[in-house]
Amino acid sequence: MLICGKRTLDLSVTHVMGVLNVTPDSFSDGGEFAQFSTALDHAQAMVAAGASIIDVGGESTRPGAEPVSVQQELDRVVPMIEALSSRVDAVLSVDTSTPEVMREAAAAGAHLLNDVRALSRPGALDAAVEVGLPICLMHMKGQPGTMQHNPVYGDVVAEVKEYLAQRIEACERAGMNRQQLLIDPGFGFGKTLSHNLALLRRLDEFLELGCPVMSGLSRKSMIGDILAKPVKERLFGSISTAVIAAMKGAAIVRVHDVAETVDAIRVVNAVKQAT
Repeated sequence: MLICGKRTLDLSVTHVMGVLNVTPDSFSDGGEFAQFSTALDHAQAMVAAGASIIDVGGESTRPGAEPVSVQQELDRVVPMIEALSSRVDAVLSVDTSTPEVMREAAAAGAHLLNDVRALSRPGALDAAVEVGLPICLMHMKGQPGTMQHNPVYGDVVAEVKEYLAQRIEACERAGMNRQQLLIDPGFGFGKTLSHNLALLRRLDEFLELGCPVMSGLSRKSMIGDILAKPVKERLFGSISTAVIAAMKGAAIVRVHDVAETVDAIRVVNAVKQAT
């Protein structure tokens, strides 16, 4: 059971996290939900479709993305968290690496932190300890602007596991409980197609770190590389990766196409719970 502020998540089953990018330049839906009312409607629709978690992000981390100012990120994220906190019955996650956004989002009603930089920005670890919310630590090789420039690993699974183990240890040293931590191998964040496939095939090995695993593969370039299809035509590929991840033990799958993925994950959960 994951304690998320005043909410809880039963992680004996896999949950669907719906992506809400309130940015003009995300890779999949850049600008589509930048308008407040449109984003709010989309979040409510995702919850109605079965999302247990809504992940609100105000800074694009797609390959080649440019950084945004702290104030820009605050202006995008905090009003949305405030609005959703009184409108949806779901865990509200904030996708951020910025200490100020962590604090303000928590005060606005966020229940979960999701950091692609695993609390490595100056002050982020202190902010996470201060707000006391659970945190998902993700692996990223390099930074969004350059992470896809020829990433190289020996054993990608071993190296990503080692990095996440180090970040878990840093959190524990800072006073966080391991029960507050989730991990994400960071599909597509400084990885080639072969790296991503190895991570997915061996995703269950990350359970050895003793933290629930989150998987985010929805619409990503690895699916496009396999299927030779553009972003908007990767639904079935995205569902297949979500199912594989759930069968490999992922507690949360982070997706854009909520309704379709919820159906698939309900079948997976039924199979996993069958006696």
